[in-house]
Amino acid sequence: MPKPADNQLADAGSETEQPELRRRRSRRRDGDASDDWTGTLPAVTSDTTSTPVIPVRSSSWAEAAAAADAVSDESPAPPAPARRPAGAPPSYAPEPAREPEAPAPDLTALPTSFVREQKPRPKGGFRGFLYRATGGAWNLGPSAQEREEDELAKRISRQLQGSFNTAVLSLKGGIGKTSTTVGVGLTLAEFRGDPPCAIDANPDSGDLVERALGEGIYQQATPRTITDLLKNIDSIDSLTGLSRYMHHSGRLHLIAGEQDPEVSDSLTAEEYLRIRKVISAYYSVALTDCGTGVTHNAMSGILQSADNLIIAAGYAVSGAKRARSTLQWLASHGYEDLARNAIVVITDKDEVSSRVDKDAIEDHLAGMCRQLIAVPHDRGVADGDLVTLDVLKPETRRAYKEIAAAIVDGYR
Repeated sequence: MPKPADNQLADAGSETEQPELRRRRSRRRDGDASDDWTGTLPAVTSDTTSTPVIPVRSSSWAEAAAAADAVSDESPAPPAPARRPAGAPPSYAPEPAREPEAPAPDLTALPTSFVREQKPRPKGGFRGFLYRATGGAWNLGPSAQEREEDELAKRISRQLQGSFNTAVLSLKGGIGKTSTTVGVGLTLAEFRGDPPCAIDANPDSGDLVERALGEGIYQQATPRTITDLLKNIDSIDSLTGLSRYMHHSGRLHLIAGEQDPEVSDSLTAEEYLRIRKVISAYYSVALTDCGTGVTHNAMSGILQSADNLIIAAGYAVSGAKRARSTLQWLASHGYEDLARNAIVVITDKDEVSSRVDKDAIEDHLAGMCRQLIAVPHDRGVADGDLVTLDVLKPETRRAYKEIAAAIVDGYR
């Protein structure tokens, strides 16, 4: 009689069963239930690396058990951890060399200029003529003199942080003190972005404004002097309010001195300091025409607030000696720094005779100050009237530029 299909499958499976499987089946037939086979697999833990996942078919628990035993036999045992001898230093496996990373592009960097720098254009002389005649095709650049002029302009126009004051003084009258104040003031106004201010503190009815405006124009103007400013100084809180007491020669702003002889010498040091405080709020550069002498009432306040000095001198023997005396007096009365950093300006106002050794005077005074500058003889200065840059000689204008640049160089 043929065997049932289930028995045939069982007999076929028994021929290929492993010894352990046959042992378990014979024990169950004998009634020993101590090692019952439930037909299920052990629970798989979360450690999937040590227990492989076995696909199980629900048709035969025998095939599932055989597959589980086969996988456990084929899986290699995990290697035992290597032991390091006691006291041996730890060994570290060298890390593989990394290729250097390419630097990230700097997206914020910009080229210094998108336009090629052009050679400066000559303004005058043969170079300027050649440049204009060729329509700019031939550009030899500015001459050495033009380059020096440009350098002076840069020094004069240097931006300043704060307000500074230069006092112009001498021990002798008539040697170019006021004309120097006007000429340098107009030069500063020409090259600086901010207008300068000039104060007439001459106790002897100074003529600073007349030299800057012309006597005729000044007489027609409203008489506003330093005395009027002092009377109303507490009410000034703006540049507009201050401008009511000032005169204007182009971009040079001026405060006129007192013309009444009875009150012209009444300006005290404290009053000058009050004026200087108001001026410093609105002007970065101020020039003060101190008049003749260094001992009048306002002089201590002027020297106290001065950042540098211009000592006016002349080529006459008396003018040179008084300039030397001025420097000596300053050094012996607590103003040694002002004397050492002073600018001595020698104006050839009267055209002294050839008997006077100008070189010897210049060498003597140059060793007592920071810089010495000579202003050549010029009718636009010597007449004692209106000082206008347009009518001055090129040499005179150049001298005023050098003085203005030296003044600004001294502002620190």
